[in-house]
Amino acid sequence: TLRMLVPVLLVLSFCLRGRAGLAPHFLQQPEDQVVLLGDEARLPCALGDYRGLVQWTKDGLALGGERDLPGWSRYWISGNAASGQHDLHIRPVELEDQASYECQATQAGLRSRPAQLHVLVPPDPPQVLGGPSVSLVAGVPANLTCRSRGDAHPTPELLWFRDGIRLDGAIFRQTPLKEGTIGSVESILSLTPSSHDDGATLVCRARSQALPAGKDTAVTLSLQYPPVVTLSAEPQTVQEGEKVTFLCQATAQPPVTGYRWAKGGSPVLGARGPMLEIVADASFLTAPVSCEVSNAVGSANRSTALDVQFGPILQAKPKPLSVDVGEDASFSCVWRGNPLPRVTWTRRGDAQVLASGPTLRLPAVGPEDAGDYVCRAEPGLSGRGGGSAEARLTVNAPPVVTALHSAPAFLRGPARLQCLVFASPTPEAVVWSWDEGFLTAGSRGRFLVETFPAPEGLKGQGPGLISVLHISGTQESDFHRGFNCTARNRLGEGGTQVSLGRRDLLPTVRIVAGVAAMAMTLLMIITGVALCCWRHGRASASFSKQKNLVRIPGSSDGSSSRGPEEETGISKDQGPIVHTDHSDLVLDEEGALETKDPTNGYYKVRGVSPPTSPDSCVTSLQLKSPGIFNLQ
Repeated sequence: TLRMLVPVLLVLSFCLRGRAGLAPHFLQQPEDQVVLLGDEARLPCALGDYRGLVQWTKDGLALGGERDLPGWSRYWISGNAASGQHDLHIRPVELEDQASYECQATQAGLRSRPAQLHVLVPPDPPQVLGGPSVSLVAGVPANLTCRSRGDAHPTPELLWFRDGIRLDGAIFRQTPLKEGTIGSVESILSLTPSSHDDGATLVCRARSQALPAGKDTAVTLSLQYPPVVTLSAEPQTVQEGEKVTFLCQATAQPPVTGYRWAKGGSPVLGARGPMLEIVADASFLTAPVSCEVSNAVGSANRSTALDVQFGPILQAKPKPLSVDVGEDASFSCVWRGNPLPRVTWTRRGDAQVLASGPTLRLPAVGPEDAGDYVCRAEPGLSGRGGGSAEARLTVNAPPVVTALHSAPAFLRGPARLQCLVFASPTPEAVVWSWDEGFLTAGSRGRFLVETFPAPEGLKGQGPGLISVLHISGTQESDFHRGFNCTARNRLGEGGTQVSLGRRDLLPTVRIVAGVAAMAMTLLMIITGVALCCWRHGRASASFSKQKNLVRIPGSSDGSSSRGPEEETGISKDQGPIVHTDHSDLVLDEEGALETKDPTNGYYKVRGVSPPTSPDSCVTSLQLKSPGIFNLQ
């Protein structure tokens, strides 16, 4: 039991001894504080085992020992002094209250650790220069300035937001006052607005530790922008010749002041307003229509091309070609159309299609390939356009010489021989040659050569020439020899032989004599009939009249057939009598009439008797022509 009491006694004695010797000490010391301007600050201080004077100092300056701290209207000390509680209160806190504070037990010589009081001054709402609505020009770079003034502490940061999203790239700048304090801060936001920014709201926020949520100032963008243009065509696909309507729509600030239309860069005269009606043609496919809209800020232009369907239009004709025999030939023909036209190649006069497309190639051409080649495009869906174009292929080859028909000639008369020459290139000369010589041009003895262009050459074989050899005073030998017509060019020569035909005189004389005899015979028949009719008319009037009687010599028989009323006293040896006034009859010296034979005896009148009845004009008429005619 004694052993258990000893420890207890030792502890008790120790405690009693410590209590009797306790020293003043801080139970609680002030700590650094951050307080918002206008709020209340409380700096705690608690002492143990101390019953003396307690005071607070501010940056080493004693505030006093009274609890209400006279001279410091916003300062006081609270707490139970008997229990050692001496808290310093400041209300409302001002910026000047920011300092270092200590709690001191003066009689015990105790000082607390310094407590720093930080006073936070929230920033004022920022200002955006030019707000609340800022007018900008679309497409023109601009700066928006947000500024925060006052004694904000700490210095606030200025942030930009749009639709709740922070905008980067702003420039932050501080402006100090003369005393070295911050006078103002500003943030400059650079932007290049577009027409889509019209009416947008931007927010400038001033934020600091004193005001974590910050204070906002909004500004609305009022954009002035040149017209934003949309151009449409109705219908977009048209046939050539159809009407199309263009509509030009624009948004602009300030409003639109004018419209201007152009086609392919050239103004459309008389076109005003947002709508244009026009008849489409092929040019609209490559010459777009444009609409330019203007306002006070500027102008904007939009263009559109139509899908115009039109028939083929010839843009490049094929060109004539001249190639040497054996070389390749190539023609080109360009047609434009929408849709793309189908082009075919044929030879003129032949329906066979040689090729399709813009090019025709003929390898290793020969003389038979010479001629006109045609490229053809069919009309379009509208039935318009299309057509054909042609070009000639000339094949350069040795001359082709052909003998022309020459009329037969009389011996010792003039003669003419001809030959036709086709050649490309043109022959250097056309030469006539025979046994004893040759001649190119001009004359030589009985021979003369002329060469002149042919009226029309064979297509593709070059120009034609006709060469004529004139012979004056033909000889027997000219009809038995050949005359050679020869032409030469750089590719070779060609020639042909021409013969001279002979014409005899005797057959011609016979033909002429026969024709003359037939003509005379016909003339005598007509004359005889006319005389007979004339005599018949005279006899019926008065046959007894006996003057102007005609005796037709050469009659072999003295009898004649006469009616009773025609008896006369003429002797028996006189021939038959014909009553006539014919101018070819003459009277001899004895008073007799003789007949003047117009054929000089070629035709003989055997006998003529007056008619025995009024219905008979000629009783007997005999015409004799030796070996030709004999009429009864």
